[in-house]
Amino acid sequence: MPITAHEIETLLRESFPDAQITVQGDDGAHFAAEVIDASFAGKNRVQQQRAVYAALKGKMDGSHGELHALALTTKAPG
Repeated sequence: MPITAHEIETLLRESFPDAQITVQGDDGAHFAAEVIDASFAGKNRVQQQRAVYAALKGKMDGSHGELHALALTTKAPG
């Protein structure tokens, strides 16, 4: 079943409730997301992106994941 941009944002919001989150994409499989959150301060880009992927709770896991591609931008505010 295809996932929606709103569902991705909801999953991310659970882990990053105060973040500025933008999710774009409408084909059900390929999306772009920007997550700006204070928890990213002092973390490198890989650590930031791992935190976001963990928040997606397996939706990108392997060929059977609902989310097939996510162009991800992460950063701390300011």
